[in-house]
Amino acid sequence: MIRASIIRDVLDRHKTLRWVVYSLIIGVVSGLGACAFFVLLEWGKYFCLEYLAGYPVAKPAGEHLVHLEPTAEFRRWVLFLLPILGGLLSGFIVYTWAPEAEGHGTDALIDAFHNKQGIIRTRVPYIKSLASIITLSTGGSAGREGPIAQIGAGFGSWVARTLNMTVRERRLMLLAGCAAGLGAIFRAPLGGALTAIEVLYREDFETEGIILCIMSSVVANAIFTSIFGHQPIFETPHISFVQPVELLFYAALGLVCVPFGFAYVKIFYGMRDYFFRRLPLKKALIPALGGLLVGLVGLWRPEVLSGGYGTIQKALLGQLPVTLMLTLAILKIFATSFTISSGGSGGVFGPSLFIGAMLGGMVGQLSHQYYPHLVTNPGAFALVGMGAFFAGVAKAPIGALLMVCEMTGGYGLVAPLMFSSVIAVLLSQGWALYEKQVLNKFHSPAHRADAVINVLQALKVNDIYQRQAPVTSLPQDMTFADLKRLMVHTRESFFPVVDESFRLKGILSLPDLRSILFEESLAELLVVGELASPPVSVNVEDSLYEALIKFLRSGYGQIPIEDPQVGVVGMLRLEELMEAYHKEIQRLKEE
Repeated sequence: MIRASIIRDVLDRHKTLRWVVYSLIIGVVSGLGACAFFVLLEWGKYFCLEYLAGYPVAKPAGEHLVHLEPTAEFRRWVLFLLPILGGLLSGFIVYTWAPEAEGHGTDALIDAFHNKQGIIRTRVPYIKSLASIITLSTGGSAGREGPIAQIGAGFGSWVARTLNMTVRERRLMLLAGCAAGLGAIFRAPLGGALTAIEVLYREDFETEGIILCIMSSVVANAIFTSIFGHQPIFETPHISFVQPVELLFYAALGLVCVPFGFAYVKIFYGMRDYFFRRLPLKKALIPALGGLLVGLVGLWRPEVLSGGYGTIQKALLGQLPVTLMLTLAILKIFATSFTISSGGSGGVFGPSLFIGAMLGGMVGQLSHQYYPHLVTNPGAFALVGMGAFFAGVAKAPIGALLMVCEMTGGYGLVAPLMFSSVIAVLLSQGWALYEKQVLNKFHSPAHRADAVINVLQALKVNDIYQRQAPVTSLPQDMTFADLKRLMVHTRESFFPVVDESFRLKGILSLPDLRSILFEESLAELLVVGELASPPVSVNVEDSLYEALIKFLRSGYGQIPIEDPQVGVVGMLRLEELMEAYHKEIQRLKEE
């Protein structure tokens, strides 16, 4: 206990060291959590989809954890029943122990940051992980970024609560955990870190958390890749962008992503709000109904079941026909909506990559078919489509770009990725996949206090007080009778009281004298120094925020302004301060 107390004292005194230690701890735990999640998920998919249903799940080049080959024949009826069973089990687990773990976890993370002071219940990451593993293993159409982000974010929140950190620090630890989880499971340390700080807003970044997020993400990624290898998830041929005219086709891809992104978001939330939530069933049973609908889709096209990363791999290599990719993109939208909108547990990043890859592969194949001399590698469009589609629906272009590059190793396509992503984002401002996102920091409860403080701290007392206005100072030996005569000739209510050297000795507040104002017997007995309250003043170089605090603590309507060289030079009115604040707010809005 003594050693722990000494360590905590040392960390409290050294802020940089404290952040380094905490981010390393979060990175280690999140990395190990990602490893456990990945192993359980891969073996769960093998047991359910390959062993029980006999369906050979296509895998991406960098994720071959289970090398066993399915020996059973393909049982289509088992493949149909598995999503129903998965929905039933995950619904029971979630709604029994952690109802907030329903749906996709990234929105829950965003909500915890903005509206819940960075608090995630300790049990939520475990329930979310178990329910998501069941959902994905049984064929539910979802991604793994939601649960893995909540594992890391939940641990970061727990560390912050255990160490009695401030609300601001707890929110930053939450982001560090999220970045670590994403950086590990997707083998994308930089993309995971930037996605964690970008996905909170539609037009902003949580820049305060960037250092913590990078450190924890790198540590988690190092642990994950040391166990499972450094190979990117997807294999892509060596592709580079060399012909500027190809930007026209990449622009077309960005345009194609817009209506499909709109349909994805509207169908996703429309199914939730206008269908599943209106059903007269217990909430725990509704994910099973979603699983039934997913099973029906899977009977026709089992490629849309689970994550679908193996199908993405084929699109990147140009091995899928155009009509199949268009069909899979449409079916994936519905399958994901059936799975998650019904209350099933999983993320939406993976399905977004799938839809984007199918759309990109389709545009690439068509462009190559009609303009083979201009578009020589249609698989490149599948890679660009992954980033552009997610950027458009999630409003996270930088994080999406880096995540896709790190997951595929396709750094040669950074320029078209940026170009298509920007087009998709610019034309998709009216909707977003994460409904808990806010526009920017000014719209976040997490930064509500910062907005007020920063505006007032940017202004000085010297900027607003009226220098030409005379100051009526009262000598401390002035009698009450003289004061009453002075009151006839002034409209002021607050006066600085000074000694013979003009040093401030107190504040005289006329509203405080009402009870003795008409006591004639006291007129010659009392002096101003006896009636004054303790002195309160502001310096000409003080910020308006400091002045506001003094107004609130004293209750005065005016406070003397002191210059170290001259003494009392004026009176600052509370009305002047509020008017200056209002003008500054208006100026910022106009800019």
